[in-house]
Order: sequence, then C-alpha cells, then structure tokens
Amino acid sequence: MKTMLAIGLACGLASAAGVQVREDGFTAGPNGLPAGWTVWSARAENAPRAYVDPVLYRGKPGSLAISGNSNLGEHGGWERAVAGVTAGAWYRFAACYRAENVPCESWQVVARLDWRDETGRRTGQPDYVYRATREGAWTKVTAEYPAPPMAASVVLQLLLSNAPLGTVWWDDISLDEIAAPPPRKVTIASVNLRPQGTKSAAESVRRFVEAVERVVPAKTDVILLPEGITVIGTGKTYADVAETIPGPTTASLADLAKRRSAYVAAGIYEREGAVLYNTSVLLDRAGTLIGKYRKVYLPRGELEGGLTPGAGYPVFRTDFGAVGMMICYDVFFADPARALATQGAEIILMPIWGGDQTLAKARAIENKVFLAASGYDFPTQIYDPDGDIIAAAPERGTAAIATLDLSRRYWHSQLGDMRARRMKELRLDVKPPVPGLEP
Repeated sequence: MKTMLAIGLACGLASAAGVQVREDGFTAGPNGLPAGWTVWSARAENAPRAYVDPVLYRGKPGSLAISGNSNLGEHGGWERAVAGVTAGAWYRFAACYRAENVPCESWQVVARLDWRDETGRRTGQPDYVYRATREGAWTKVTAEYPAPPMAASVVLQLLLSNAPLGTVWWDDISLDEIAAPPPRKVTIASVNLRPQGTKSAAESVRRFVEAVERVVPAKTDVILLPEGITVIGTGKTYADVAETIPGPTTASLADLAKRRSAYVAAGIYEREGAVLYNTSVLLDRAGTLIGKYRKVYLPRGELEGGLTPGAGYPVFRTDFGAVGMMICYDVFFADPARALATQGAEIILMPIWGGDQTLAKARAIENKVFLAASGYDFPTQIYDPDGDIIAAAPERGTAAIATLDLSRRYWHSQLGDMRARRMKELRLDVKPPVPGLEP
C-alpha cells in the first residue's frame, strides 16, 4: 500500500504542511486488512464483507472493496483514523469509487469525515461528502470542511448501505490540510415596484429600469425584478405582451445589466411560435442572455389564459456561484427548489406575483439555499438558508438589499451541515405514488 502521512495514527510523520494522506495500491496484511484500516458496522449481523480486491483498482493493484453480502440490512465498511487534526483548520478530502448493482449510489455509497477529540470521542457532527464527478467507470467524490472545535483527529469512513447485491470499490483516497477559503460575497437587490396605467409592455419595463437606477446602489451583483414585468399595469393579456427571447425586453434589460455591471433577472412572457410561456430570464454583467426558466407550475388562471408549462429546472453558473430560478406558483411545491438545490444552486431568484411566505421560508430551509423574492402581492424579501429574513422592502419603489456570503456554513447543532446531509440522504429512489390514483 502506497501511503504518505504527514500526521496520522498509523505513521505519525511530522510535517510543516499539516495533515497529508495519500493512499492507493492497497495490500492486505496477515489479518486481511491493509495497515491502518479497520472494518466497521453498526451490528455484527448486518456487517458487510470488506476485503482488499487485488484485481479491480483504479491505478495500482489493490482497492478497498465492500460487498452487501446478500444482506438487506447491510450497513458498514472501511474506516481509518488520522491524528494531528487542528480544530478550526480546513481539510480537503477526495476519494474515488466504483459501484456495481447499487440501486441508488447517491445515498447508498457514503464517504464521511467523523471528527474526534483527544479522547477519541465524537466532536461536532460527521461531515458528509456529496459532490461527485464521473471519471469513466469511477466516480470521484470531494469535500472541503473545517475541523470542529475540540477536534484532534478524524476518522475517514467509506461505507455501503442496504445494497445486498451491490459492491463498491474505493481507491485513491486523500486528505489534505488547506488554507481556509475566502468569503464569497454577493450583493442582491430585489426591487419592490408595481407600475400602474402604463398601457404598454415597453412603458412598464421602462419604469422598472428607472426604479433600479434610483434605488439600487452601485456594485450590486444581482438585480431581481418581479414576475410578468411586461404585463403589470398594462391591462393587456398574456398574448398581447408575449415576445420572443431574445426580444425587445431582454434588450432593455441587457442595457441595464451592462450599465450596472450586474446580473439581471426578471419575469416576462415568452412567445415561441404559437406557444406562450411565463419565463424568467437571466442576463450577465455584459448584458448577455445566459439563460431562461419557463415556469413549471401554472395556476388555473394562467392555464386558462393560454400559457403552457415549462419542463425543466436549469441552473446557471455565474462569476460568484450557482443560481436557479423559480416563478410564483412554483413555491407551493417542493420539487422545483429541490431540483435546483440538487444541481448545486446556492441562490434561488424568485420573481413572484403573490404566494405563501411560509412556504418560501420552507424552500430556503429544506434546501439550505438563499432565496430572493421580488413580488407584488408577496413581500419583497431575501431569506437566508435558515429561513430568516435578512432584507425586506415593504414600500413600493424600494429595494431589499443584502450581501450574502456563499462560503458561510449554516450549522444545525444536533444534525450538522444539513445542506450536505440533505443532498447525501435524499431518497430519490423511493418514488411517490401517482396523486389521486387509488391503489
């Protein structure tokens, strides 16, 4: 087994670089285990079969294999203790796995960091590794976490859960102390405005642009406008104001984005041939249209008004992080926000007419994302991942302005980092029944 340990329980080598672990090319010792590794399970009767596989590996011969052992209750795998951890210091973990006959890898194949104090007792909560990329037949998982207070060591855990016919192979395992990541600050301005008597889409849009120039400060990163800015105040129908994208409204918003060097998001009505959508657009700092979202959940009035629902939840990468969008009635349903969060969205921008404020808070809390709303009959507010209102604009012609730190962790004292846990433990393999269909 090739191992580089600056500080570890097994090798304990001193280094100014702090903890550094590199492991691949595993070889079984006299007891069948590679040096420094043990096998863990919650109960002996549900223990997996853990072994060193000299045949299937990623680079050098030998990987850490876990078999479900034909046991439905199987839960467990490999673990290794690493000493020399410094409380408050940051660490990057990485490992690669390959799985066969595992129905839902997202929750059944688990890597986590279990922090321990000087006595070997757990301190803080285990950190789950959920970010993954495919590399051929293998999947690489990575995470960066700070060691909690009192931490003096960490147990690297590589597990397989409840996959009786499955096998997972782990290889290329590393742990490195790294510099603390800098804050990722982004300033959002959500505008509260309801134009009246404008008579045209262009005039309504003009009033929104003027409001932005009045109330949004310089160096704002994201400007959010409400739903349907082309119909509000006009007295017209959806079909009257619907336009192509790109079109005249996105051109006006592009000019605004360029002048303010800010991302701009707003809800308009889109025409594509004979089909009309309730759409939210996103333009970057240069005024380039980088994406659009077509509202998936349409209330009765919009369906009766001739609109067609969308069919996807895109996430957009910006220069500060990942952004998703929802529109109004979407907030009444759990799956839009969940779909955005599972794709990495850190902020959800929500143009809205009116809706349920409690559900908006729930969407932020359950997915641990920031949520910004700009509305007419819904409060113009910005929520943090705990569902707390961090900015509000109760008066027309004002803006809710907040500077967010996307690097901040929102921690539950008993459950730990719930964003990571929700992403790792979400049971997408358990399908809900069809609504209204009697069994």
